[in-house]
Parts: sequence; structure tokens; C-alpha cells
Amino acid sequence: MSEAETSRYVRLRVDLVLEIEDADTLAAAALGRIAEDPEMRAEERAHADAAVREDGAEALAYLVDPVGLVEALPGVELAQASWSSERIGYDPDDEEWDLDEEDTNDED
Repeated sequence: MSEAETSRYVRLRVDLVLEIEDADTLAAAALGRIAEDPEMRAEERAHADAAVREDGAEALAYLVDPVGLVEALPGVELAQASWSSERIGYDPDDEEWDLDEEDTNDED
């Protein structure tokens, strides 16, 4: 692929830290989304239900749809998408979590 072809591609990175204030409400919303998914097989649904009931991070993964954020943008076609959620240790006073600072882990 030539440089002109690859320069059309943009990687959009979004890093969110969310606090789960009501795990039951979050799980109920995720279970509703799973129940409404016509493409999910019964076996997948049972696995998803169990995962969502156990872990708020799993519930978020079923509710947050980054594809939906960009699918209606004019002049843009989604080439690839991936996302995950995980529980983390978070301290808002720790400089490591200062989102205003440039990420020092990025490649040069």
C-alpha cells in the first residue's frame, strides 16, 4: 500500500475511566441489550448474561458501542474497530491519570 493510500487512515483513540455507581442498574441495562440482540445465539446469550451479572466491566462492554459513534459521520468509512473494558486501580490524584498530559507510552 502506498503512502498516499495509508495516509487516508486515522487511528482514533479514546480512553475513558468510568465509575460504576450502581452495578445492578448497569447489569440490567446490559442484560436488556443482550436480550434484544437478534443475532446472538442462545449459547452466546447465556455466556453473556453470566459475564454481565458477574462484572460491571463486561456490562459496559455490551453497552458501549464505539462503532455507533462513527457510523453516521459523513465522508468516513469504518475500516476496523476493537474495544475492551477492564477493572482498574484508579486514583484521580495520581499524575499517571492526568489525561491532559501527553501519553508517554506512544511510539515516536
